[in-house]
Amino acid sequence: MTKVVNYISEAFEELKSNVTWPDWSEVQRLTIVVAVFSIVFALATWGVDEMCAKAIAGIFNLIKS
Repeated sequence: MTKVVNYISEAFEELKSNVTWPDWSEVQRLTIVVAVFSIVFALATWGVDEMCAKAIAGIFNLIKS
């Protein structure tokens, strides 16, 4: 158990002393970039899904007729 506690305390010390954290303005800017990309990607995925659903429905309608 002491190895786990030692590992966790060393990890926190590493985060405090050796990691270069970005400025708050950069964090905000990158968060907006990720949010916009996520929305665009979600809309593109939805669009492709709708087109595939309509194509499959059209194929089934041709088969049923």
